Amino acid sequence: MIEYEDVPPLRRPVVVAAFEGWNDAAEAATGVIAHLAEVWSARVVAAVDPEDFYDYQVNRPILGTDENGMRSLTWPGTQVLVASPPGAERDVILLRGLEPSMRWRQFSAEVLATLDDLGAELVVTLGALLAEMPHTRPIQVSGTATELDLEDRLKLEPSTYEGPTGIVGVLLDACSRLDIAAVSFWAAVPHYIPQPPCPKATLALIGHLEDLLGARIPLGDLPEDSRAWERGVAELAEEDEDIAEYVRMLEENQDTAELPEASGEAIAREFERYLKRRDES
Repeated sequence: MIEYEDVPPLRRPVVVAAFEGWNDAAEAATGVIAHLAEVWSARVVAAVDPEDFYDYQVNRPILGTDENGMRSLTWPGTQVLVASPPGAERDVILLRGLEPSMRWRQFSAEVLATLDDLGAELVVTLGALLAEMPHTRPIQVSGTATELDLEDRLKLEPSTYEGPTGIVGVLLDACSRLDIAAVSFWAAVPHYIPQPPCPKATLALIGHLEDLLGARIPLGDLPEDSRAWERGVAELAEEDEDIAEYVRMLEENQDTAELPEASGEAIAREFERYLKRRDES
């Protein structure tokens, strides 16, 4: 079992989880957790013992220097953090770490048991995958849920993916088997720019989290970072005609595939988000 510090009773907590590795193209999903931990001043209350779940030849411990100038060793693993977002009606539990190397069912069982002890009412997993999407269009986010009413309420576009999965998929399946309400959001990252970070994809995931939580999330430098990322990719395309032609093809394919009504709804949702942010700022 995972040992955790004494935590005061949390208010209807929501879990937001992401893992480095296969589930995290361009670090877009873990970028959300890092951002939330910073803007909400989250504190670590527990850590998964890495001995049973990580292959240290795959994910090696890291040597570094601590704030006192002393050499320190950091082991790979997974942390549980808690935060109380200002003005929100419920607390948030953040789960961040590396995708484990082994014993995924035991890992999921121990993590979910700890989240249950903390009173978690909803689990939200985040992922990001490489896809044939142009960087010039809004990042597409697909989703799935363990309950049909959640899918309907969030107006999710259900994922049609079939194939290998990572710890995010295993964790969602474990929630379903235990009748735990859970949602998974996946951002589609342009595959021709896989290097991290991808702040535009991180922003897209945060937008869906805001809709789910019904609360505004401070964005900090993310909007400007996203614009800078787009400018950088545009400059790359200008220097390479093959990439520029490929981007134009992706744009045409996406514009042709999308119904005008669907595109209009997407634009309307983004405009509503913009108005909401302006009113609250």
